[in-house]
Amino acid sequence: MAKYQEDVKVLLEQIGGKANIQAVSHCMTRMRFVLVDPKKADEKAIEAIPSVKGTFTQAGQYQVIIGNDVANFYQEFTKYAGIEGVSKDAVKSAAKTNQNPLQRIMGALGEIFAPIIPALICGGLVLGFRNIIGEVDLLNGRTQSLADVSQFWAGMYSFLWLIGEAIFHFLPVGITWSITKKMGTTQILGIVLGLTLISPQLLNGFSVATTPASEIPVWDFGFAQVQMIGYQGQVVAAIMAGFVLVYLEKFFKKICPEVISMVVVPFCSLVPAVLIAHTVVGPIGWQIGDFIADIVNIGLNSNFKLLFAALFGLFYAPIVMTGLHHMTNAIDSQLVNTYGGTNLWPMIALSNIAQGSAVLAMSILQKRNERAQQVNIPACISCYLGVTEPALFGVNMKYGFPLICGMIGSACAAMISIGTNVTAISIGVGGLPGILSIYPEYWVNFLLAMATAIVVPFVLTFIVGSRKLSREDRVLEAAPAAAAEVSAPAAPEAPAAQPAAPAETAAAPSRMELVAICDGRTLPLSEVPDEVFSQGVMGEGMAFEPTGDTIYAPADADVSVVMEDSRHACGLQLADGTELLIHIGIDTVDMNGDGFTLFVHEGDHVKAGDKLITFSPDKIAAAGHPKTTVFVVTEPSGHENMTFHTNIDVKHGETIAAELA
Repeated sequence: MAKYQEDVKVLLEQIGGKANIQAVSHCMTRMRFVLVDPKKADEKAIEAIPSVKGTFTQAGQYQVIIGNDVANFYQEFTKYAGIEGVSKDAVKSAAKTNQNPLQRIMGALGEIFAPIIPALICGGLVLGFRNIIGEVDLLNGRTQSLADVSQFWAGMYSFLWLIGEAIFHFLPVGITWSITKKMGTTQILGIVLGLTLISPQLLNGFSVATTPASEIPVWDFGFAQVQMIGYQGQVVAAIMAGFVLVYLEKFFKKICPEVISMVVVPFCSLVPAVLIAHTVVGPIGWQIGDFIADIVNIGLNSNFKLLFAALFGLFYAPIVMTGLHHMTNAIDSQLVNTYGGTNLWPMIALSNIAQGSAVLAMSILQKRNERAQQVNIPACISCYLGVTEPALFGVNMKYGFPLICGMIGSACAAMISIGTNVTAISIGVGGLPGILSIYPEYWVNFLLAMATAIVVPFVLTFIVGSRKLSREDRVLEAAPAAAAEVSAPAAPEAPAAQPAAPAETAAAPSRMELVAICDGRTLPLSEVPDEVFSQGVMGEGMAFEPTGDTIYAPADADVSVVMEDSRHACGLQLADGTELLIHIGIDTVDMNGDGFTLFVHEGDHVKAGDKLITFSPDKIAAAGHPKTTVFVVTEPSGHENMTFHTNIDVKHGETIAAELA
């Protein structure tokens, strides 16, 4: 008789039957279902099943917590239900059907831009600093910049453009590469496609708006001409082109015989994709840009300029996300040349500030989330210096509400700016330094608008975020400043580092010492950004923030279970029957083993300090997951008093991290 026969019968019935299961898989501790109708699952009845430790829903998946023996439970369940299990990727894909279109679009954009965010942050800070030293006339009666009077700063101004151009002008290359990476197609083809969008043979995309149509070079095919326009800094065109390439490659891979696919598929995918990018995607992008430019010009000169200001301030940030905001430079330049100033540019600077203020509020809300702060702080600085892409793609679009709060603050500030006739003498200086480009007689008015752009988004984001942000979003990786210990009963002060307990001590049921499983710092289990672990559903334990890339055995033990496919977790059984779970990272099961290497297999015997698993911190970060490693006693085997030494620095194989008695 199967071990879980009765439990799987009840689970199948209470989850809504076989017809309600769209897909099912499992990870190290839980079953992962995608249900046709999640409302049919009787949560209370399911949690009453003896084998079930809890349930919750996340990212469209209904997850049933089983524990270390989930693999056996899964096998019995799929056999009894007559359901074929699928890969975790398939479950993740199926789960998207439970999300609304906006959630799917935002999720896809987030996955595309996640690998690019570090470059955007760096580029934003570089260009912001470059603007200050070369675009702001601070000296000699506000007629010269630092670069004008100093050879050193002139050289630095020129040098920094090398980095800024590489990141923002060549952004399409990063986007097309990221799309092919996300979609599982050939990444080098994505890179080549991106390069064709910014080739030096083409008219630079930033110059198109000010270049007469008759002077734009063309490819002449006899029966038709195609403009040779580059797409430097463009986002929409690059995304569209990237997906054209992806679906062409998938199509030709499907129909092409394997023996000639290496030759046929790249050629038949890349050439049409490049042609479509320059004949369909590009022209559509420029038509959208021209339309926006015309609307802006009309709005600035109408009797409804306050309404226009509100709309422009509201929608400028989303326009930046498309890359089409560069078209406004042509309007600004024309206004400066014709009228000696522009009242459009101040609104742009205020939009920068508003989005930065939303990020500032997020930074305060997430002050204990170290991983989020690594993006929040530089993105906020970049915004306040006039470059918003890092904040938009790295923070505000990710959570949604900061973007909207920033848009509202920008709209309010724009109305003040236009209503008080704030005018800039030049363009190019955004964010807080933008005041230096404003005519001095309008400084007080602009300061009032700036204060609005700072206060309104900050307050709105803080209020909304206080309610919407989950504990996992607020607290991650960062440990409280004051050292503490989680124990039952109260723990004594953590002992100094000492050698691992010998095998005979580790096997003794009366007392057991477990050494640190990695180098790094320990955290209370409550700080883990996963409610299954943080709420103690799987048992008592602790967490580690590794500073290295290897996980070691905490004591002599037998390997009871490993995740051979995802390689991110393993279970150990000590001599007295105590069972331990080690889980590297949060939601790293989605990485399908990429970046993880197993050194043990089920049934192996290990000694304290033996290598279990290595992992790549960079790949975990690139996948958008924390590397927080969970260490849980899932079966205490009679140990009633367990002490976990948290908020201390530890060294694997030496520092005693836990004591069982």
